[in-house]
Amino acid sequence: MQPDPKETMMASQSQGIQQLLQAEKRAKDKLDEAKKRKGKRLKQAKEEAMAEINQFRMQKEKEFQEKQSLIMGSQSNLSNEIDEQTVGKIQNLTGNYNESLENVMKQLLSMVCDLNPEINKNYRFTD
Repeated sequence: MQPDPKETMMASQSQGIQQLLQAEKRAKDKLDEAKKRKGKRLKQAKEEAMAEINQFRMQKEKEFQEKQSLIMGSQSNLSNEIDEQTVGKIQNLTGNYNESLENVMKQLLSMVCDLNPEINKNYRFTD
C-alpha cells in the first residue's frame, strides 16, 4: 500500500509547523539573551559612570577644601593680627591712663582745694 498523499502532505505541513515553532523559540531565546546582555551592559555602564562621578566629586571637594583652607588660613592670620594689635593698643592706652591719672588727680584736687576767692569783674557794688 502506498501512503496517502493527503497524509504525506499533512505530515509535511506538521513538520514545517514544528520547524517554524522551533525556529521561533530559538529566536525568542536569542532575543531574551540579547536583552539580558544589554541590561548587564547598561548596569555596568551606570556603575562606571557613578564611580567616575564620585571620583570627580571627591577631586572637586578636595580642591575646594584646599582653597577654603588657604582663604580661611589668611583670614585666621588677619584675625590673629587684629587681636594682637587690639591687645597692644589696650596696653598702650592703659599705660597712658596710669601715667596721666596722677597729674589729672593733682590738677583736680588743686582746683577744689586751693580756692582763691576773687570778686568777679562784672560785680557792681551797690549801696
